[in-house]
Amino acid sequence: MKVPELPYRRVTLEEVTAVMEDVLPRIRSAKTVEEILQAREDYLKLNLEYQTNTSLAYMRYSINTVDAFYVAENEYYDEIGPAVQNYQVQYACALLDSPFRPELEEKLSPVLFQSMEVARKAMSPDIIGDMVEENKLVREYSDLMSGLEFTFRGETMPRAMLMKYAKSEDRETRRECYEVLGRGLEAHQEELDSIYDRLVHVRDRMARKMGYRNFVELGYHRMGRLCYDEEKVRVFRENILQDVVPVVSRLRRENAKRLGVEDYKLYDDGVIIPGGDPKPFGKAEIFAAAKEMYHAMGEETGAFIDMMLENEAFDVDSRKNKWGGGYCTEFAKYKQPFILANFNGTAGDVDVVTHEAGHALNAYLIADNRFALELGCGGMETAETHSMSMEFFAWPYMEHFFGKDAEKYKYMHALESLSFLPYGTIVDAFQHIVYENPDMTPAERDQAWLELEHRFRPHISVEGMPYLEKGTRWQYQMHIYESPFYYIDYCLAQTAAFCFLLASRDNYEDAFARYLRLSRQGGEKVWTDLLEEAGFPSPFSPGALKTLAHRVESLLEEIRQ
Repeated sequence: MKVPELPYRRVTLEEVTAVMEDVLPRIRSAKTVEEILQAREDYLKLNLEYQTNTSLAYMRYSINTVDAFYVAENEYYDEIGPAVQNYQVQYACALLDSPFRPELEEKLSPVLFQSMEVARKAMSPDIIGDMVEENKLVREYSDLMSGLEFTFRGETMPRAMLMKYAKSEDRETRRECYEVLGRGLEAHQEELDSIYDRLVHVRDRMARKMGYRNFVELGYHRMGRLCYDEEKVRVFRENILQDVVPVVSRLRRENAKRLGVEDYKLYDDGVIIPGGDPKPFGKAEIFAAAKEMYHAMGEETGAFIDMMLENEAFDVDSRKNKWGGGYCTEFAKYKQPFILANFNGTAGDVDVVTHEAGHALNAYLIADNRFALELGCGGMETAETHSMSMEFFAWPYMEHFFGKDAEKYKYMHALESLSFLPYGTIVDAFQHIVYENPDMTPAERDQAWLELEHRFRPHISVEGMPYLEKGTRWQYQMHIYESPFYYIDYCLAQTAAFCFLLASRDNYEDAFARYLRLSRQGGEKVWTDLLEEAGFPSPFSPGALKTLAHRVESLLEEIRQ
């Protein structure tokens, strides 16, 4: 069935309550494991309906954030979501505390029970009201950002379209683009600061109600992390600072000389290739190339892309009132992934059929896994490993997207990906600072961002750039408002993706087979175990990234255009 035709219905709190008030007593009073497993089936049927319809409602809201019907549906789910989550945690607790737990773990999955333990630590009935408030604030930010328009050289456009000028080969155009961006954000400074301040305080309040010292602990539990903690992430950030930052800064300064840039500014960071970064062919050509690429990769990937195209599972045109980012979701009942993006004529358009399609391919591969509904693809670091690695597995096919500029794209892509690691680490470190000090003023938060920029991206200056020079770059990084502590998962996944890239250059077929095996397992193994099985080291031990950084630097020297 085509995605626009998928039927939607509101799953009400009353419906959820009726099922859960039946399921929970059955589990708690069960005399046999089989009775519990039968109750679990009823829970899963409910969860399938809830997940599918909330995803449909959000998708249809995000393609038009002023659609009154789906605005109301999402507001409803914002209201009832915490209560539904509380029922889900009660279900988890009933299984965790069951006298049949050993038999259940054997029949089901130890990882499933690990995830339930973490879910229990992330939820309390005491914070339901706060969670509703948090959801409303996130929606307020999303609506604000979706509705922003910027006037550039007489033309009014959303931010996604404005930022194509950040990739212009003309430095003055790039500078003007960022000036328009900065002044446009400055006009909403009070709202942006107020929303974030309220989000920080409601999240801190939730954590303290649950007995945590601050939101950092609760935030990690909410991310469902099973194989690493705050200390391991701290070591990872230090690895980035010690072994990746010097390499990136050296490479970007050297590259700036090739661009003829002496005073490296933020608006120079989007361009890598002298004469301008490569631009892909148009929308029709991109999708034709994607179809050819996935068929060349194998029969399974070919069937996947055919299904996505036939079912109209992409929305990629940028327009007013459309959510400004990109994502992949899935409608579990119909085993249907969906991808939203905002094409703007830059190389980022190709990411839609590589990065986002890496997520979609995983959803396709695990649709029939035993625990797909409960464990999904695993943690977000695992999810992003699927997507970021697919970006690199697409390299042999780049001529179909960029023609004679394919090699330029590869160099740009690899350098941008390596350069992302310090930036992504800034985002994570910033959130640790903010949530450990929830009473910081807006000015203090901006100063903290600036100090992190100086440490992790010493080659970049924001001096003279309206509003952004104050340290406000973080305000249009949507994850900071909407998904706290998510962003480091991109960094972790990027290191794994580089491992796959290097392996693919030695033996593509073997590396791709290892990638598909990792993806097919979904959430049934934790990320560090998946890495070990794929033959890659953990990035959490001190000095773990030194060799990787130098190998990627050597690769860049080899393919430099």
